[in-house]
Amino acid sequence: MARHWQAGAAGLAVLGLTLTACSGAKVGDSTSAGAKSSGGRCGTFNLAVNPWIGYEADAAVVAYVAQHDLGCTVTKKDLKEEIAWQGFGTGEVDAVLENWGHDDLKKKYITSQKTAVEAGSTGNKGVIGWFVPPWLAKAHPDILDWKNLDTYADRFKTSESGGKGQLLDGDPSYVTNDAALVKNLKLNFKVVYAGSETALIQAFRTAEKNKQWMIGYFYEPQWFMSEVPLAKVNLPKYTTGCDTDAAKVACDYPLYDLDKIVSAQFAKSGSPAYGLVKNFHWTNDDQNTVARYIAQDKMSDDAAAKKWVDANRDKVDAWLK
Repeated sequence: MARHWQAGAAGLAVLGLTLTACSGAKVGDSTSAGAKSSGGRCGTFNLAVNPWIGYEADAAVVAYVAQHDLGCTVTKKDLKEEIAWQGFGTGEVDAVLENWGHDDLKKKYITSQKTAVEAGSTGNKGVIGWFVPPWLAKAHPDILDWKNLDTYADRFKTSESGGKGQLLDGDPSYVTNDAALVKNLKLNFKVVYAGSETALIQAFRTAEKNKQWMIGYFYEPQWFMSEVPLAKVNLPKYTTGCDTDAAKVACDYPLYDLDKIVSAQFAKSGSPAYGLVKNFHWTNDDQNTVARYIAQDKMSDDAAAKKWVDANRDKVDAWLK
């Protein structure tokens, strides 16, 4: 999900800290290594998994295909965004499957350090913005214009918002300009963090069910939109460069062409997993389908991936060419 991360620095750790990972791996653990296969043999494929369900869907399908079609040993590592990029230089992270802009990280790791390279678009189109539950948009349609938000600020107050309206964000590591937007648009609101994607989704679900006043950060692709079709608030129109200075941002978020980033070492390794990552390409609907299997239907990542792969073998075969 989520994105251009001037705020991506929030909660950053340094290499060497223990990571919550499927493998129990550590960044900085010398026993972890990037794929160093040759002659088409896959070997180990270290795949970063960032903390939102859409990315988990990407990783589920790529890992499943890598294991079952290419014979790779896949190690998934649950990492926040910049932590994952730090692993490119050591070979401990081979691929990030869903990058939301991050020009700052591209400059650091691709241009300057040359430890990472771009691997093309995922096919997903990313949207970030401020959203309200559908009942509220229907009852007060003028609320979808940011200029009217202060009129209703008191209705959004919570015990955590310090007497101002609450703007609810998700995981603090997500890309967000929201604090700067509130300040620069002179809105009587305060950004409060739900703490996770799951908590943010539940807050919107509850607000719709109980007709509660709520406005929050959200994004697409996201399967939850099929359950509760949130309405987007129109912020000042995005223009190229309007978000260059993070402290002065006063415009909406751009439309993101989500892309893949891999370690330079992995790109030269000869691993067939690199070809899979480079060719991996699907739609927002594809991602949302797999995410729904995992989040709503409570399927395991492998089961969700198998169901989608079995129904979309033609797409998978194209990735393997």
